[in-house]
Amino acid sequence: MLKTHLSWLVSTLLLLGLASQPVGAAPQGDNQAATVEMIKSEVAKLGVGEKAKATITRRDGTKAKGYVARAGEDDFVVRDRKTDAPTTIRYAEVAKVDRNRGHSTAKHVAIGVSVGVGPSSRPC
Repeated sequence: MLKTHLSWLVSTLLLLGLASQPVGAAPQGDNQAATVEMIKSEVAKLGVGEKAKATITRRDGTKAKGYVARAGEDDFVVRDRKTDAPTTIRYAEVAKVDRNRGHSTAKHVAIGVSVGVGPSSRPC
């Protein structure tokens, strides 16, 4: 019985010790600076030109879809593929950068289904 109480006591102390550990959080300024650097690197990976297609989601929820026409130190320009209208976006305003590589998920599924169906229709 003493062993049971002692094991419960040790278990409780371990759990309380883990729960009371402070969580190290970075200050808001450092976090935002790191996010801006990440966005800059993502835009740099895309490159510049008509093949650098992307969908940019801003922090306010608006989206810009097109290609990266110019990338600067504080902002970059996205041109719409249909209208060729330029949109200047600051790196600090960006929430997410999505690459548009060509095929959509639906096309990938259709290709996979057609490959799967193809061999089964052959006669044995």
